[in-house]
Amino acid sequence: MAGEVFWVTFLAGVGGTGLGGVAGGLFRRESERTVSLLLSFAAGVMVAVVCFDLLAEAAAPGRLFPVAAGILAGYGVTAGLGYLLERRRRQESRLLLAGLVMGAAIALHNLPEGMAIGASFAGGGGGWAMAAVIGLHNVPEGMAVAAPLVAGGRKRRWAAALAALAGVPTVLGAALGYGLGTMGPLALTTTLSFAAGAMLYVVFGELLPEAEELWRSRVPAVAAVAGVVAGLIITRG
Repeated sequence: MAGEVFWVTFLAGVGGTGLGGVAGGLFRRESERTVSLLLSFAAGVMVAVVCFDLLAEAAAPGRLFPVAAGILAGYGVTAGLGYLLERRRRQESRLLLAGLVMGAAIALHNLPEGMAIGASFAGGGGGWAMAAVIGLHNVPEGMAVAAPLVAGGRKRRWAAALAALAGVPTVLGAALGYGLGTMGPLALTTTLSFAAGAMLYVVFGELLPEAEELWRSRVPAVAAVAGVVAGLIITRG
């Protein structure tokens, strides 16, 4: 893969999620209301990414069954992981699990995003614009990884590093996309749908319940809606 493609994709993937991880780590754990708002906002962004990005691309005509199967599989696998750890985790590790699973889900869907960048460069145009868009919406995704980790007791540097690590598959995907042009439609649909299901479990099974527990108010709901709007602007703006 050409050096230019590598560094552009590296900045969009690792740089974008890493920057979001740093931003997510700036919020103090001691402020339960602040953490609640951040978790709610991040959850809203993730819902927007799932609906307006992942599923919008995956749910092409004739692919609805693979999309539904992928969502259920992603949700089921992630929920199963949570169930296995349920009896052994401490009070704070619920958020730790949410951050780890969110990081894994984001890493999974960053692979086809990287392929889109690589394929754009291979096609002779559009690569820089594609990288800019993906890098921009990777920032709130990095926040969504780091925020629950910091709230769960992890060090800020550790959380930011994990968020940046979630962007590495973007570079791997770009190498494949640049060399092969594009991913097969069924494989792309399956990957995006699985990642969407995993994210939906994290949002509705971990982040939003924890945000409500930290601050029993209607304000976190407003933050979640604001996150959906922000995610819509990022993915479709």
